[in-house]
Amino acid sequence: MSLSGHYSVTELRCELSARNRAFARQSKLLHMESLGSTPAILYPPYEGDLRHGNFIEKSYVAIMSQCGWQQRLSKTHAQARTCLPRDGRAWKELDSCNSSDALLMNIFCYPGVAGGATIASLLGIEPHQHPEFGFKARVPLKSGQADRTEVDMRLGDLLVEAKLTESNFQSKDVSVVQGYRDFQKVFDARLLERSGGKFLSYQLIRNVLAAFANSCAFCVLLDARRSDLLESWHNVMRAVRPLDMRLRCKVLTWQELSEVLPMALRKFLDIKYGIVPVGCAASPVPVAGSPV
Repeated sequence: MSLSGHYSVTELRCELSARNRAFARQSKLLHMESLGSTPAILYPPYEGDLRHGNFIEKSYVAIMSQCGWQQRLSKTHAQARTCLPRDGRAWKELDSCNSSDALLMNIFCYPGVAGGATIASLLGIEPHQHPEFGFKARVPLKSGQADRTEVDMRLGDLLVEAKLTESNFQSKDVSVVQGYRDFQKVFDARLLERSGGKFLSYQLIRNVLAAFANSCAFCVLLDARRSDLLESWHNVMRAVRPLDMRLRCKVLTWQELSEVLPMALRKFLDIKYGIVPVGCAASPVPVAGSPV
């Protein structure tokens, strides 16, 4: 970790690898390592889908009991061909310890969390909402069609984008972004960051447009250790024109969210991710070669 208390992408991935390697061994979970200099820990589902090491048990049982949630586990890993072991297994994104989607589902599929009044108050939504993962937002284009934007989660009238070890919020050609029907209405393009003919933080721009089109609020969930992602968020938010849309957008860290979660889930997040409430010290990062 850097002296400032913030992490680079590589530093956070290294910590998650160390934590999950020790966690998997301690819990005697099926696991493998990805390829590369900073290998991620991968958890294959058990035979019969009775268990999955990347999920706390109560969340996994809830996921497997609901078809819509269960389907999310089949999300293809974008780097399966280049970075993951070629053992004949069809690795999925949520098998990886670095998966922000898995972290999101560990929390919001845990019994009593998503529908609770405390979470609702924190997120600014009505209680007793049911999470929808991989929500198809269908953001309108100037052509009259809609893109195939997929938002990580919809909870009531709130759209949520989750981030953990992603390098950034992606970039997209200026012409493509300007092709969204509401782009000029929602954003002052002069204030958005560009590089090489592309708008930076494309996912945030797209998701704010998705929230606008669907009359929703929008929240980006990220790790407090990733100050770079937080800065990107602020850079996009300063370009939002309508005051009411700006007020419907928010940022929340996993650490802030952990403060209102059940104790068993908080312990899981601490050991596996190093995520603890603000002001609390995370459990020590296991040292390579140390006994577990």
